[in-house]
Amino acid sequence: MELKTDQALIEAGRFVLRQPKMSDVGLLSHYSGDRRVAEETRSIPHPLAPGVTEAFVSRALSDDRIEDVWVMDGSADGEAANGHEVLGVISLTRMDRNQSQLGYWVAPPFWNTGIASEAVQALVAANPLGDATLFAAVFQDNPNSARVLTNAGFEYVGDAEAFSVARNATIPTWTYLRRMG
Repeated sequence: MELKTDQALIEAGRFVLRQPKMSDVGLLSHYSGDRRVAEETRSIPHPLAPGVTEAFVSRALSDDRIEDVWVMDGSADGEAANGHEVLGVISLTRMDRNQSQLGYWVAPPFWNTGIASEAVQALVAANPLGDATLFAAVFQDNPNSARVLTNAGFEYVGDAEAFSVARNATIPTWTYLRRMG
């Protein structure tokens, strides 16, 4: 597999958004293995099987990836984010017609600290893929995540549903859109 290393570093206030690295696997596994994190995503299984996180990082570093992934890294300014190297993950999955779907999760110790809002706002401002439109969907039982999106200029466009691997169920979602530029 060829590794791609040209992904933009994005400043996000108290932390940076940077490309994942294999040395992140331990912390990513620890946090994404938390049932509360997994159940707020579509794709993270619970329990987290061995090798899942390594495969995720490998895909994120692949030259032919369709999803660009950034780790929210607070170690650059240790005082502001308590020196934590992994605060969460944010990603853009490429779609057709110059569009991407935004996804993110924040590690439980950093919930309700503004980390998700800062990460989403920084990624939107940077628009690293040059998207014309960003989409995002959140489970309806997670209104805090919906607030993160509306605070970043996303507009509600409708209800839908999505399958959650961790919950092994189809869950109602709210869908949001953000036109860029």
